[in-house]
Amino acid sequence: MITFYKILVVIHVFSAILGLGPGFILMTVVKSGKNMTELRHSYAIRHRLHIFVMVGGSLLLITGLGMGLINPSLFRMGWYVTSLFLYMVALAIGPLVLSPKSKPVKALLASHKGEEIPEDYWRLSKVLFQFERYENVIFLIIIALMILKPF
Repeated sequence: MITFYKILVVIHVFSAILGLGPGFILMTVVKSGKNMTELRHSYAIRHRLHIFVMVGGSLLLITGLGMGLINPSLFRMGWYVTSLFLYMVALAIGPLVLSPKSKPVKALLASHKGEEIPEDYWRLSKVLFQFERYENVIFLIIIALMILKPF
């Protein structure tokens, strides 16, 4: 018989695939835009992909904590506590860093006339993408901790 814990594990793994997977390509999607029309379209696709990231990410947190509540010994495992801490840091980066850094980019996309991508975009997006890379590294560390359970 399948247990509730095993169901949480399955949901957790699928949430990681559906939530984190698209998160790793968000930058790639918008880097393909060669003019303002393509760039705006790329950001619209990015926004739709981000919905998967938010839903999957929320399910990851809920199922991860649920597994910890069912099996409290996880809270004494270094890999679990470290993963949880890093996940909270990554979650905080969204509203504290990424959202403020993306607002000027969104404003520029909405207000710019013409097809040529302005230099300001490249400067603003470079900073935004750097923080997204940091966040992706955090997620890769979490994935490694979940697989290897080194401590």
